[in-house]
This record gives sequence, C-alpha cells and structure tokens, in this order.
Amino acid sequence: MPEIWLNYGITDVVLDIRAENLEQKIDSNGTTLEDSAINEKLSSIDLSNPMDLVVLHNSRSVQKIINSLFTICEQKSLPFPNVLAEKKIMNQVKGGMPEGSSINEFDSTELSNSKLVFIGEMEFDGLFGYETISTRLIKKFGQNYMLSAYAKRKGNFPAPGQNTDSFEEAKKFSNSFEIQGIEIVANSKGIVDFSIGHPSETLSLTKTLESFAFQDIEKQKSMIISTGKDSSNYTLSKSLSSLWNCSTAIQNGGLAILVAECKAGLGSEALQQYLEGRLSSEKLQNPTKYIGGMEDLLFLTEVQKNFQIGLVSILPEFYAKKLNLITLSGIKDSMDYILKTQGARQKVTVVSDGARVLPR
Repeated sequence: MPEIWLNYGITDVVLDIRAENLEQKIDSNGTTLEDSAINEKLSSIDLSNPMDLVVLHNSRSVQKIINSLFTICEQKSLPFPNVLAEKKIMNQVKGGMPEGSSINEFDSTELSNSKLVFIGEMEFDGLFGYETISTRLIKKFGQNYMLSAYAKRKGNFPAPGQNTDSFEEAKKFSNSFEIQGIEIVANSKGIVDFSIGHPSETLSLTKTLESFAFQDIEKQKSMIISTGKDSSNYTLSKSLSSLWNCSTAIQNGGLAILVAECKAGLGSEALQQYLEGRLSSEKLQNPTKYIGGMEDLLFLTEVQKNFQIGLVSILPEFYAKKLNLITLSGIKDSMDYILKTQGARQKVTVVSDGARVLPR
C-alpha cells in the first residue's frame, strides 16, 4: 500500500491508499539552488545601506532567504536588515528567523520609503494569473485599484497561469512606488530561483515557475489536493488557490477534496459577509465596490456547477455547509468517501503541492 504524506498546517498527514486506487501523484518539479548559489546571488545586494525587509507572507523559502541575508551580514560585520511584517503573521515569521533577531509591524503608509525591499514567493492566482509581489501589494494596500482589477477578470472562472488584464493593474500599482523586491520561485524541495529588483522586473520569474509547474494530464474524476505548505492553507481563502490550479483537470461531475487546515479561519471579508448574509452571489458579477476576496467567492460558485468540492479542515461545519462544501473529518474519511460514492475501484489523483503545480 503506497504511503503518501500531505501537508496539513504545520504537520503532515498520511494518506493510505491502495495501489489499485492510485491514478497518479502530482508534485512540483524543478532543480533547486545550492546554498552557495543562493548566497552568491544575495551578495549582489548592497547590504551596507539600511534595508527594511518586508515579509508579505511566510514560507520556508522566504525564511531561507532571510536567514541567508542575516548570515551574509554577520560574516561581513554589517548591520542586519530591519524585518517588518503584518501583525497577523509576525509570530510566524519570527519563529523562522535567527535567534536574537527582531521583527516589527509594517505600516502601509511607508510604501513610498525607498529603503523597502519586499519579499515573497511566487505562486498562481485565480484573478491575476500569478501571485507576485505586485499582486500582493495591490491586494493589501490598493483596495481602490482592486475594483478595476476585478472588473478586468477573465470571465467568472479562475485563470491561474494565464496572462490577464487584471495583472496589468497590479503592475501599474506597484510601478507607482520606488521599492525593491526579492521574488522567489520554489518547489516542495527548496528554492528553484529568485530575482532581485523592482517588482515590475521580477515578474520575469513567471517563466521559471511555468517551466516546472505546468503538467499535462487527462481530466480526472477524483482528486485529493494538498496545498503543499502551511502558509498556503493558513486560511480558506488562500487554500482555494490550490483548488483553482487544479480546476480545469477535473471532470464535469467529478470530485475534488481540498486538504487545508485553515487555522486562521476564512481569511476573506467577502466570504465572511456571505456567511453572515450581507453579500449575495448576485452582487459578485458587477459590484460597485470591491470587497476583499470576492473573486474566490465568485469562482467557488461557478466551479461548483461543474464538480463537487470536499474539505478537510478545522473550520466550523456550519461554514463549509453554507459554502456548499462536503465536510470530511480527516484524510482517511476522504478516501472512504470517494470509494463509497464513486466505487471501490475508483482511481484517485493525489496533488501534494497544489500551490505550486498547475495540472491541466
């Protein structure tokens, strides 16, 4: 019996699946950089100048870059960069930093500060096509611009890995600031590449991500999807990106089960308002005001017309049912549900790094 480990929060859970029920296991590809190559590339940064390093989200690859920068500074007897992050992820980021280092809350009014160096790991995004430093900035600090980006979406279905007009809005927003970025492309094993420069320049890494993330497969009837890392299943809103990445590879009438702890809850104002009855699905088509995460709510209502979605998480069952999701108590329950509803001989595709692969 194959033993497959899938990420669930800060731990991994085992999926016991019979060989005759396993169609295929999809993981991210790509050759990772050695530590020496990472340090050599980071040495191109002038670390003698004061730097405010802003962490836009937490992941192992982000932590790796931060630790490497601190090591270089220590070796050269240079001051450590100031590390900043949003309050809600400060403890996460702090936990992966070198002992004795400090972190402070980032104030968005400082966006015009030329000392700012934003750091983030590139993934896919249902609205913009790609999640980059530019798209993270417009989501967090450019609410007035998000309505235009939302209006320019590619229809009502997610478009991960595609060039979109919404992406151009994000580029325009980041271009208005004199800032720098460290954009990372990683897989489940480590850092594949990273780029240093203005966020409008580091976008070229999308080609690197495509080179190992795009995987051509036949449409599947059953799929179990893990995001691959706890930073990508910290909230339901973030976890849904892994589902969007796999959505075109699932048959009509099929079943996709998302394994995502969602420790921090919904992570979306739109999802919260919908569950509280303050936002209807009809208002998602042509809104006059953008509400954070409304694209995920729109995509969810549309893809559910094509296939069912199950969820393994710690979210209250009330939330899942209200969103028309099948609630499952654990990974074993997921496999039992598939075999019970689709037959004992049903073959299942398992995606172990859903945030960084794009089966199509």
